Amino acid sequence: MESTRQAKISRLLQKELSEIFRRQTAKTHGVIVSVSGVRVTPDLSIAKVYLSVFPSEHSAQVLENIKASEKTVRYELAQIVRFQLRKVPELQFYLDDSLDYLENIDRLLAK
Repeated sequence: MESTRQAKISRLLQKELSEIFRRQTAKTHGVIVSVSGVRVTPDLSIAKVYLSVFPSEHSAQVLENIKASEKTVRYELAQIVRFQLRKVPELQFYLDDSLDYLENIDRLLAK
């Protein structure tokens, strides 16, 4: 069960990370990265960030690039939320494949 504080911090991190990735992917034409969800641990030390990448062919490469620049993303996030949060949680990035799963189900139902 997620507490109210966890939910508020998750929404804040999702909003700000979405903006960071929007600015970064504006330079690379044709790839869109969106933050589909953020889950924060009860002690607020770790945030699991679920990313959705379009087109999905580039998802593995984009995820590796984001994981490689994890510290700079966390630093950018800390600069934005420094007045709301005392300590920015450690970020762990995961690929959200729910859209691919839905597409697969639609394709199977169409058969």
